Amino acid sequence: MAERNENEFLDDLDALEAEFDEAEEAEPTEEELAADQLAVVTAERDEYKDRFMRALADAENSRKRSDRDRKEAENYGGSKLARDLLPVHDNMKRALESATDQQREVSAALIEGIELTMRELVNVFGKHGITAISPAVGDKFDPQVHQAMFEAPVPGTKAGEIIQVAAEGFMLYDRLLRPAQVGVSSTPG
Repeated sequence: MAERNENEFLDDLDALEAEFDEAEEAEPTEEELAADQLAVVTAERDEYKDRFMRALADAENSRKRSDRDRKEAENYGGSKLARDLLPVHDNMKRALESATDQQREVSAALIEGIELTMRELVNVFGKHGITAISPAVGDKFDPQVHQAMFEAPVPGTKAGEIIQVAAEGFMLYDRLLRPAQVGVSSTPG
């Protein structure tokens, strides 16, 4: 029995020795620990780099957006004032058009003053990006820049042609301030 115990003891010793060898093999070496730490630090670095690049892109997009908003405010910020000045233009134009030759002779200085004021107003409009939309009789009606005030059948015209211009329209750069007010032919083509 002692032999058996001795054999069992040796078997147990061999098993313990094998477990110890496995445990030694399972423990990471310094190189493996360093590689794991490097992988963790590299992943952290990549995450911070990604966050930094996103923050940089957000800042650039914000700068571009603020530049665009500033330019838009510069170009279109005065549109309400410009719209309010259009009737002044219309009234001065009507005053000049209604003056007869006799009135022009009698009040030459007054008429000249109105003409100069009108020219200066048009120059200021041009300086600030305001341009007139001046359709002519016979032009094709364009709903993007014209407002039909009435339709009338007029012989010798095609449907959709402008037959009368009631008031000029105006653009502020690429935006419509006021459409040109026109009469349109309704004669079938």
